Amino acid sequence: MKKFWNWKNKIVQNQDETSEKQERILFLNGTIAEESWFDDDVTPKIFKEELLADSGDITIWINSPGGDCIAAAQIYNMLMEYKGQVTVKIDGLAASAASVIAMAGSKVLVSPVSMLMIHNPATIAFGDKAEFQKAIAMLSEVKESIINAYEIKTGLPRVKLAHLMDAESWMNANKAIELGFADGILKRTDEVDMEQPAVSMMCSAVAVTNSLRDKLAAKCTIKALKPQIKERLAEECLKELNLLKNHI
Repeated sequence: MKKFWNWKNKIVQNQDETSEKQERILFLNGTIAEESWFDDDVTPKIFKEELLADSGDITIWINSPGGDCIAAAQIYNMLMEYKGQVTVKIDGLAASAASVIAMAGSKVLVSPVSMLMIHNPATIAFGDKAEFQKAIAMLSEVKESIINAYEIKTGLPRVKLAHLMDAESWMNANKAIELGFADGILKRTDEVDMEQPAVSMMCSAVAVTNSLRDKLAAKCTIKALKPQIKERLAEECLKELNLLKNHI
């Protein structure tokens, strides 16, 4: 299983500089639930075990284009229930589902050159008109649940948050702080000297949709079809879903 997170421990001096303590650092890099978490409990179980393997305050460095919103919701809940203080530091990108995880921070700090992006959830549906209508209703409920996390952190009206998601809003550090998604700017002393995997800054609804489409194709009867037929069926489903959304 390929994990999208990595724990590190770092020895730091206490404020009085007379003693040392161990700092727990969590790196969230790459696509959330890149290998697992969809339709199973292996990844959430392992993540929870690692989270609770030790105690004390933790620092979370985020550089992720997002991914599975259910996985993000579970991580968010685990971090919200965690006994220690959770400090989130966005050093590159916190987009889509990754922005939801960031909202679990007791304090959210952003790099001067980082970006935060929020948008509407996306899914894949297959079947008749009724099935697509169910998918649209489901997406509406998922959006409301995501707004809950944003509202708790920012204090912004739900209508404003919904409009920001509709517009696929990209925020630089200052904008994120202005709107309440972040609390401050990272300083030079916040730099991390540990190796982290590189993550592409490119993120869009298309990329997330394509990733989800591939997962669904691997788990349903579409996997038995030839690649070109599988691709055509998936694209037709997306077109029908978009048409239905435009008429609601």
